[in-house]
Amino acid sequence: MTAEAPIAPALSYGRLIPVTVHFDDLDALGLLHNARYPVMVERAWTALWQEHGFGFDGDWEAAGDFCNAVKELRITYDARVDKPGAYAVHLWLERLGNTGLTYGFRFCSADGAVTYARGSRVLVRLDAATLRPASWSEPFRAVGRELLRSAD
Repeated sequence: MTAEAPIAPALSYGRLIPVTVHFDDLDALGLLHNARYPVMVERAWTALWQEHGFGFDGDWEAAGDFCNAVKELRITYDARVDKPGAYAVHLWLERLGNTGLTYGFRFCSADGAVTYARGSRVLVRLDAATLRPASWSEPFRAVGRELLRSAD
């Protein structure tokens, strides 16, 4: 019996968003700098929500659901990225609460087959005037439900 190669997770949940690693994203060892992974994930997350009409244009009062804060970020580095080029971020929601959410992510090859890093991030929706937790809007929640990863 031979060992089977790991199979890339099926993309039956979430979205695969293309990202680009540039030469200047690499550190002195020629590896993608650890601080660049969260930046790439943030850019992918922003692109995904902008596709659905959510975004920030400089006005926090008008930002609505984009007025949020990071409560927690966890990341595990699984394999090195040592070349500039096309990659992707696989994004999904693990939990969608009234005022918070947890999303999962994988920084991966452009086709999603190879995982370089994975993690999760907890966001809290804020009221722009008080900076206290506020409920996600129903349009935001509707898109969020489409991104939820099932328990199976």
